[in-house]
Amino acid sequence: MCPGIIHAIIFCFFSLFQEEELGGAVLVVLANKQDIEGSMTPAEVANALGLSSIKNRKYQIFKTSATKGIGLDEAMEWLV
Repeated sequence: MCPGIIHAIIFCFFSLFQEEELGGAVLVVLANKQDIEGSMTPAEVANALGLSSIKNRKYQIFKTSATKGIGLDEAMEWLV
């Protein structure tokens, strides 16, 4: 993943987390393209996004492949 994209995502995450209306919101991260060799693992995604620093909300990372439909149902079930 492009470092510029990662920094933009981090900025968006932490900006959104400051919004009062989203105080109790959970975070779901879809680690997509898991069907492609060399894609980032969920642990690598968590590390790149700095998710370990999130202490005030629940989050989960799911391995997904949108084109194969893998992991999407599990992610949606976790939200419910």
